[in-house]
Amino acid sequence: MPRLSSTDYETMASFRYLLRKFLRFSRDFVKTAADLNSEQYEALLAIKAFPATDGVTIAELSERLQVKHHSAVNIVDRLVERKLVRRETGPRDRRQRYLELTVHGANLLEELAAVHRKEIRQRSPEIIAILERLKP
Repeated sequence: MPRLSSTDYETMASFRYLLRKFLRFSRDFVKTAADLNSEQYEALLAIKAFPATDGVTIAELSERLQVKHHSAVNIVDRLVERKLVRRETGPRDRRQRYLELTVHGANLLEELAAVHRKEIRQRSPEIIAILERLKP
């Protein structure tokens, strides 16, 4: 494996810095705008975006969020309590529970995601430039 140059280290550090700046923006924004934490926002986003027609299970959400199963359950419990998400029984397996956004949850997510998209679009030239520097 070839040795990394000082430019490689600088580029990787810059990339992580840009990610952290975006994540800080996101954390602060969702807290102020909706009194959500980052994982709750990410859960809403993952539920909305999940490709399965039945919805997403807790296990699938746990994988998407990269958290332990019990942590995903806690996140979902809070979202259900706020009436942003509901649990539905699976159509083929009554033991299976699927998650879906409520109308209120979908509306809130749309507002939050629109601001995130705008922020990503503003930051994307800088992020793309960093990623280009990492190409072989």
